[in-house]
Amino acid sequence: MKYVSRFVAIILFVLFFGFALKNDQIVTLQYFFGYQQSAPLVIMLLLFFIGGAVLGALAMVPMIYRHRRDLSRHKKTLAEIEKEREAAALASTQAPQPDSIRNT
Repeated sequence: MKYVSRFVAIILFVLFFGFALKNDQIVTLQYFFGYQQSAPLVIMLLLFFIGGAVLGALAMVPMIYRHRRDLSRHKKTLAEIEKEREAAALASTQAPQPDSIRNT
């Protein structure tokens, strides 16, 4: 499996490297207020890809924290249930206590 993943990684690297070599034209990105930036197309694509990945990861942060909070709450509930189950099992293994006898 390690060799297959390395082979796929090498193939993807070669494909992306070839893509970068074929797209070396200079492009101009027009921003607001007359600001411009010129760079090779592959650099622009890489920057926007990285920016999108960062924004996607930041969008997932609240969901991750919510899941962690739910997981800790469920672990506490499970610990309480286990403690109750152990207490019930201990009570069922003990001999029943005799009723107290009254002297009248």
